[in-house]
Amino acid sequence: MKAILTALAGLALSATAAFADPIEGMWKTEVDEGNYAHVQMVPCGDKLCGVIARTFNGSGEYDSPNKGKVLVRNMVAQGGGKYEGRVWRPSNDKIYLGKMDLSGNTLKLRGCVAGGLLCSSQTWSRLN
Repeated sequence: MKAILTALAGLALSATAAFADPIEGMWKTEVDEGNYAHVQMVPCGDKLCGVIARTFNGSGEYDSPNKGKVLVRNMVAQGGGKYEGRVWRPSNDKIYLGKMDLSGNTLKLRGCVAGGLLCSSQTWSRLN
């Protein structure tokens, strides 16, 4: 019986990995006002979120007060590598309409206002 339960647990774990969203993993942001971060994209309920895992400035890694905060919020896959949700910009503490486009190991992230008419963007690179 124990062997059967172990086998079933293994199948459940591999099924979960098989259904992982392609956006999950660690991403490096572009430099913004002299700083950049490594952001871990993870499930948050039935959506996707990006948590600041590491922070860097011109001198290297540093202990930012933003570590552990959610930068990418409640992203929902729209199909074709496109996502919509919200993004937080730490430098001005504002939350914007967020859009992301995944293409291989690059992720174009946009924070928009005016219903998506005016956007600022960054291109992130996959770390793993």
